[in-house]
Amino acid sequence: MAVVDSAYQYYLSTYANSTVSRYDTHKKSQLRDIYNQIVKINKDSPLYKIKNTKDVTKYAIDIKESARQLQNVISSLSDVNGGIEDVFSKRIAQSSDEDIVTAEYIGDDTETANGFEIQVEQLASNQVNCGKYLNPERLDIHPGAYSFDLNTNSNSYEFQYTVADSDNNLSVLRKLTKLIHSAGIGISASIDTNEDGQISLRVASKQTGISETESYLFEILPSGDSASRTALQTLGIGDVHTEARNSRFLLNGKEHSSYSNTFTVDNKFDITLHAVSKDGEAAEIGFKANVDAVADNLQKLADAYNHMIDIAHTHDDTSNSNKLVRDISSVVRSYHNELESIGVNLDADSHISIDRSLLADAVTAEDSKESFDVLNQFKNALCEKTSNAYIDPMNYVNKIVVAYKNPGHNFASPYITSIYSGMMLDRYC
Repeated sequence: MAVVDSAYQYYLSTYANSTVSRYDTHKKSQLRDIYNQIVKINKDSPLYKIKNTKDVTKYAIDIKESARQLQNVISSLSDVNGGIEDVFSKRIAQSSDEDIVTAEYIGDDTETANGFEIQVEQLASNQVNCGKYLNPERLDIHPGAYSFDLNTNSNSYEFQYTVADSDNNLSVLRKLTKLIHSAGIGISASIDTNEDGQISLRVASKQTGISETESYLFEILPSGDSASRTALQTLGIGDVHTEARNSRFLLNGKEHSSYSNTFTVDNKFDITLHAVSKDGEAAEIGFKANVDAVADNLQKLADAYNHMIDIAHTHDDTSNSNKLVRDISSVVRSYHNELESIGVNLDADSHISIDRSLLADAVTAEDSKESFDVLNQFKNALCEKTSNAYIDPMNYVNKIVVAYKNPGHNFASPYITSIYSGMMLDRYC
């Protein structure tokens, strides 16, 4: 069970907060195709054992997630016919001041969308409670059992903790930090240190913004007994240091607000605020020129491809990283001459880079259709190779083959896929 916990913990800490793309949704026919591929792999796969190391689980998860990201980029570079020709009309939003606000276009390229001006007056912030500063080596709370209540606008929670004779203020704050974190209620806790080396407990909401009907995002109150009240006064975490507030901004001169610093405008632009506008100057949100859009879209493909290569390079010999590099880079090598002529270059480490000037010449020339044909063939071949890694990441880890299946007499085993999904790795192989 510890092996499974370790795998899931790595996945949650590394990928759980990654953005979900619209390309992560699939039709029934697509899911059926994936299922059929898994069945075929199960039928043909030999029986093997894998050494139980953390590198194996991390490597398999990294392969699957990087392959998924690369496939999503490839999908975003395809039109309804699966070609790349319409990448010219694939819009990329840009901001005139990305230190203040950034934008991403999420609308349909066939829809009419106009740019706009945005002026940021205030950023959204979370609620922060800061405790009193204490000497880390001393113990200002008497040993015993204590509790306090943490109330949000939807729920109430009771936290219980003990202070031992061997504790000091630092160990007590560490206990409380872990206690609040492990509750998973959208509240974070950390320990702050001032210039004098004193420490305090900082409790903050993950949520930003607050509605007009709410007076707080959370409040911390002592339990009924006097000892808990005294302990909470010593900690001081019941005091609000910074109140939550909404973002305020002007869209084309009209005032708006949001609970968050990230929001959608007209279901076409994802906007992220980073700072307050300087001297009341508005940033302009518009679209990049066609040639720049082509280069940026292909750069996304290069970045996703290079990330997959980096994953292979960063894992040691416990994984079959060379096989992954060979398989993925073989697609680039197959089209090396054609790609190089339009500005897509392959280096010695199997990374690819984009020569924007050469690419611009290629996609604006009279024979630009040939350039797009090359890019389209390359994209499709890379998609097929990446799909293999996505379906069976365990193909790229070192393993010991125990027995091959009898050709022509195999059957699908429903347990083979659990080798990846559950990371049930043999401790003794």
